[in-house]
Amino acid sequence: ESNPKALYDSMPVMWLKPCKKEDIVDRPHYVAPVYKTSERRGTLSTTGHSTNFVMDMRLPSDQPQSHWIMRGVALLCQLDD
Repeated sequence: ESNPKALYDSMPVMWLKPCKKEDIVDRPHYVAPVYKTSERRGTLSTTGHSTNFVMDMRLPSDQPQSHWIMRGVALLCQLDD
């Protein structure tokens, strides 16, 4: 959960380690979208994704997906400051 009245919060640096899909241990998680900027829109590319969309990130969580979706949780590569 976020701190009261805090719109943004920092995320620890994450190490992305390539592996086979079948080697991923299935744990409770939230699939958070990662965007380049806080504008969650961009030009629709030929892949069907926005040009602002980077990837999905699996974040460990004991809450259901709907909990984080209702809060609009997403990861940003940069802020608009």
